[in-house]
Amino acid sequence: MEILNTELSTEPIRADALFFVRVADAILHLEFQTLPQSEPPLPLRMLDYWVRLYRQYRCDIEQVIIFLKPSRLAGVFVNQFTERNLSFRYRVIRIWECDPQPLLTTPGLLPLAVLAQTEVPETLLSQVAARIDMIEDRQQQRNLSACVQLLAGVKFDEQLIQAYFREDMMQESVVYQRIIRQGLEQGLEQGLEQGLKQGLKQGLEQGLEQGLEQGLGQGLEQGKRNELNLIIRQINRRLGAINPQLQNQIEELSFDQLEDLGEALLDFETEVDLTNWLNQFRDN
Repeated sequence: MEILNTELSTEPIRADALFFVRVADAILHLEFQTLPQSEPPLPLRMLDYWVRLYRQYRCDIEQVIIFLKPSRLAGVFVNQFTERNLSFRYRVIRIWECDPQPLLTTPGLLPLAVLAQTEVPETLLSQVAARIDMIEDRQQQRNLSACVQLLAGVKFDEQLIQAYFREDMMQESVVYQRIIRQGLEQGLEQGLEQGLKQGLKQGLEQGLEQGLEQGLGQGLEQGKRNELNLIIRQINRRLGAINPQLQNQIEELSFDQLEDLGEALLDFETEVDLTNWLNQFRDN
């Protein structure tokens, strides 16, 4: 038997992007990754982030890992951490599987749009470039152009990127200047990861913050509304119309709880089963 040190390690960690979504009274934690390899492993890191955030803010926390580089590695399909007496889940977005159209409509999401699903990658790159050209705010245009070019390097070769984006615009951007200061010469892969963490942070402060916060916040809210509508339709079909009080309780559930309800209702036979299932959250 070994007696362990009673002082638990509290070494500092830094999340890639944190947003406090005030309208939903929740924290939106975004984690950008090119590949799933990590030490400690990503699921454990996400749990660590959640515990630290909840201890400080005591509010609902929505966590999303956004994978940028196409991969078939098992890690990009993992969205939970499980151990004895513990099951923890978060959301995973594989950007190369996403429809580019919603991303193209919000300026702050254009850097992600360039990596979205498409059968004609060059056409998508040209669409993003056209959207960049339409931005009237010159500083925001430079910052977004720099971020798009950085992320486009994951998918496109340098000559094609230069064909659609002016190099001088990137060099004038605060995003590019910050990346240069931190050592872009170490290589594209390392530069991308460092630039994403530092460059996107600066870019968000100069023009991306509102677009990315609103765009992803609205996207998550829309996803929850879609899940809620699906659950209500399934319940009405299985149990018939339910009373408004039960529907109000369902609308207050989190995204993860709605997913759990979608699985549980397959075993429901009466409205009483639904009431008992909902009461477990009210009692807690």
